[in-house]
Amino acid sequence: MDTQIQQDPQNDSIDLIALLKKLWAGKKTIIKTTLVFFVIGLFVAVFSKNQYTAETTFVPLVQSDTPGGKLGGLASLAGISLGGGVSNSEISPELYPEIVSSIPYQKELLATPLTIEGFSEKIPYASYYLHHYSPGVLGYLKKYTLGLPGQLIAAVKGKPTTTSNQTSDSKIAQISQEEYDLIQQLQAQLSLTVNAKEGFVSIAVLMDQPLAAAEMAQKAQETLQQYALDFKTQKSKEELRYIQERHQEKKADFERIQVQLARFQDQNRGNNTSLRAVELLRLQSAYDLAFSVYAELSKQLETQNLQVKKDTPLFTVLKPVNIPNEKSQPKRALILVIYVFLGVVLSIGFLLGKDALKELKKQWNTPSTVVQENE
Repeated sequence: MDTQIQQDPQNDSIDLIALLKKLWAGKKTIIKTTLVFFVIGLFVAVFSKNQYTAETTFVPLVQSDTPGGKLGGLASLAGISLGGGVSNSEISPELYPEIVSSIPYQKELLATPLTIEGFSEKIPYASYYLHHYSPGVLGYLKKYTLGLPGQLIAAVKGKPTTTSNQTSDSKIAQISQEEYDLIQQLQAQLSLTVNAKEGFVSIAVLMDQPLAAAEMAQKAQETLQQYALDFKTQKSKEELRYIQERHQEKKADFERIQVQLARFQDQNRGNNTSLRAVELLRLQSAYDLAFSVYAELSKQLETQNLQVKKDTPLFTVLKPVNIPNEKSQPKRALILVIYVFLGVVLSIGFLLGKDALKELKKQWNTPSTVVQENE
């Protein structure tokens, strides 16, 4: 047992030396393979288009004044009660990714006019990438090598028919194949980061045009904030619209009864009959009721206006959009390092696996009878 334990380290050292000898013997293969991958990495690094990242960060908040605070004190002066509840002071972090991934939001971004170098007028995002964008040498190479099967399949299937955005008898949104491809590209360029713990939202846009990237980031921020605002205030705005409609109706009823009462009083001056007193009492009762309802709706209208203000999100921009001056991609040095590393690893793997493959092939071709005799 002691002899076996003492021999194990020696066997390991012999295996390690044999491994190093094998790699040294195949050094030409390692050097050639690494040089090939270096050339490929150099080609990718040189011909990759420059990409610029525009970023913005903002903090979403909602007014959280309690009924005893500023809004409550203002409402109490007008005889209005805001109730005893406390509204949520934050917007749910899950709201923003859902908005960004929605089709209506993305279609709005596709229509964003962008300032493109070489064009005197702004061009919509969709039009730029459909008719004017050039992916460069590397982009065309990928398209007609790795993307060639997809190109052939698309050619066989034919060009998909363009569908309308909305059917005539339905409100279900539809998109064409071109819009779908553009949305997939936009999703790759647009990134959203929601920090629920710190309470801020970051948007980043990656494009080949620095000014266009900044414009798209600004549009993405404004559209996201508007969607969040509409979502947060939707219920209170619906209630406000309902109260406004009822308020207008009761205002018209009140003014009509007010005119009837005034006309009756003018027409019956000096007439002290019992019939006049009964009619006057009826009109006065109708007037008092209409005034009470109208006054109550006026209070509710003011209350709901304050509630809408209370529910309206406030956005504090921590990092405004700036036009990027330096490219964020490609990182050419990193590309070269990665390709050189791949060349070294693959060449070493080839050298180590070659003998193992030969041995496996030899065992595979060995007749079964020979194997049984050996056993």
